[in-house]
Amino acid sequence: MGKLVEFLTHPTELMAAVHLKKFRVSPFPMDLSSASEDLRKCYEYLDLTSRSFAAVIKELHPELRDAIMLFYLVLRALDTVEDDMSIDPKIKVPVLREFHEKLNTKDWTFNGCSPTEKDRIVLENFPHLLAVYHTLKPEYQDIIKKNTKLMGNGMADYILDEQFNLNGVNTIDDYNLYCHYVAGIVGEGLTDLIDLAGFALFEEGVDKYQLANSMGNFLQKTNITRDFREDLQDGRSFYPKEIWSKYTDGLPKFLESSEGNAAGLACVNDMVLNALGEAIDVLTYLSLIREATSFNFCAIPQVMAIATLAEVYNNPEVLKRVVKIRKGTTCRLILESRTLPGVVSVFRRYVREINKKADVRDPNYLKMGIRLGEIEQFCEFMYPSKPLPKGAQRNAKPINRYIEERGSFDTKGLQLYAQETAKLRAVMFVVVAVITVTTVHLFL
Repeated sequence: MGKLVEFLTHPTELMAAVHLKKFRVSPFPMDLSSASEDLRKCYEYLDLTSRSFAAVIKELHPELRDAIMLFYLVLRALDTVEDDMSIDPKIKVPVLREFHEKLNTKDWTFNGCSPTEKDRIVLENFPHLLAVYHTLKPEYQDIIKKNTKLMGNGMADYILDEQFNLNGVNTIDDYNLYCHYVAGIVGEGLTDLIDLAGFALFEEGVDKYQLANSMGNFLQKTNITRDFREDLQDGRSFYPKEIWSKYTDGLPKFLESSEGNAAGLACVNDMVLNALGEAIDVLTYLSLIREATSFNFCAIPQVMAIATLAEVYNNPEVLKRVVKIRKGTTCRLILESRTLPGVVSVFRRYVREINKKADVRDPNYLKMGIRLGEIEQFCEFMYPSKPLPKGAQRNAKPINRYIEERGSFDTKGLQLYAQETAKLRAVMFVVVAVITVTTVHLFL
């Protein structure tokens, strides 16, 4: 009932939901009718373990679809071992460090997870993953194995880090490193897969791993900022002490009083400020993707992140519950993120929304204004909101060349969106007409 009310009070989001579910065209519809049992099983596990990534992975170009699906499931299995607090560290650490070696086998399984661990199905049925893994191109296998090794060892290092286990994240540098291990490495692996497939153009001089790391960090920092209360209730927090110690001598105090709420809100805003430091790299990275479904796969989580940061910023509800964007907003963002101009428009919109919510009493009011201005200016360099005066020339930046080299990539995306929208409006016109005529007849 709550979702229905949301849609009825936000009709444009209702239209977006109908568009997404019934009118959006997938360039490469997935067909598993002739697939092996192992491959079908893997896609079943994808549906069971991922709410946000399953649909967009299934829409990927066939060259990458199975490789990225398998990469996701392997890392999901790895993460399930790391997250399960019932597993003795003496067992857990060797499993994490040696996890990449299991990819060389054909029948390895792990049955040591708690019965309450919902994603254990991937570990208990790991041979299905192994069978598909061995059908991938050797180059794709190498990328998956390399990044599984990096992530597994990073997880093991944190488990053995007594300082981290006792006090959490200390400095901002520690925070960045933590985000790198849990999200940045994923971004680097995906980047290697996309690059190897020929779906990106990372020219000489472009640090693709720095950009990929920012992509992962932006998502992870957004989640950490949003999940403040939930993490604290679970007895942990990933807010770096270098940030929260400016506002309190103990994080739980943020939940204890109105004064604590004011300090807590300032801390949340500081975390948003930190996350926004990744935004320009995110936009730069997306400008270098050259294939429609790969672009969509990369862009959708990023627009969700900037929308979430706008929802979280200066919102005292973050201290009381997990704040999320509306389902209808999610549908709208998915549709808007099919082209680079669409993504830039979304970033501009939410940067301005954050700016409107800024409070001069916030300790980081000026810093936030500067950061938002930098992102807005970068968006303006990408796609100027006004034409240049006659005879004037723009000082071109690398980002302008990246956009020019995209060719007709975004134009085709806009044309497809326009065609879908036209069909949706035609159907809605007929539906409204039928409802109107039926209503008139009822009252005659």
